[in-house]
Amino acid sequence: MDKGDNIKNLNIELSEEIAEGVYSNLVMIAHSSSEFVVDFIRLMPGVPKAKVKSRIVITPEHAKRLLHALEENIEKYEVTFGPIKKVEEGPKFPINFGGTVGEA
Repeated sequence: MDKGDNIKNLNIELSEEIAEGVYSNLVMIAHSSSEFVVDFIRLMPGVPKAKVKSRIVITPEHAKRLLHALEENIEKYEVTFGPIKKVEEGPKFPINFGGTVGEA
């Protein structure tokens, strides 16, 4: 039995509240030697304050698996719907929660 078999047989529960999802249009990523912290933020036009709507803390190994899963899903999306336009413009004001930060 390989790891893939374990995932196929995993029973994942999804509550109604979580199934609704949370809208985010900004992601901030910080990391230490042992974990990545991914903050999903909702930034609204004309509102000077943005709120972190969800924070996910994962291991570096899981972060790498997430990166590959996103790459694979983006490739599949673009085959079906065409290339995703890259928007270079980000927020117009500095955002810094401290630590090493990346944006998506």
